[in-house]
Amino acid sequence: MNIQLEQIFNLEGSKKDFDFIFEPEYSLSDDISLDAPGIAVSGKIENNTGIVSLSARAKFSATVVCSRCAESFKKDFQVEIEHLLANNLINEDNDEYIVVENSMLDLSSLICEDVIFSLPLRFLCDEECKGLCSKCGKNLNKGPCDCKKDVDPRMAALLQLLED
Repeated sequence: MNIQLEQIFNLEGSKKDFDFIFEPEYSLSDDISLDAPGIAVSGKIENNTGIVSLSARAKFSATVVCSRCAESFKKDFQVEIEHLLANNLINEDNDEYIVVENSMLDLSSLICEDVIFSLPLRFLCDEECKGLCSKCGKNLNKGPCDCKKDVDPRMAALLQLLED
């Protein structure tokens, strides 16, 4: 969604509200599948005393894969978005502002970037997830596996004495 911001940049006190749903052009992550209808965004862009700010909230549901047990589960996300906007900068090294060229802001791309940066590196179906057995691959959340536990090689001789 492109938003024309020329009026907001030029008129102190002006404000523009937005509310839309969009489907990103690319995947958010390898372990995440966005559920319909997509990412719902609502917020506003306003000029307060010459400073143009964007504040928004993005909400979406997705099916994600647990990093421990590899099971899929649904998760709801909410991302708060805050940015300062400028149509030009005197100091090009200033990274506090997002430069909006030609007063046209591609809001969908900006929101998508913020959503990607807010995603955790790993997803867990539960904080107490036991994961998979490293030998047989059984999901340990569904019960114990039949694998024998590894024996410390230093203790193997003692265990042989017990078996005899």
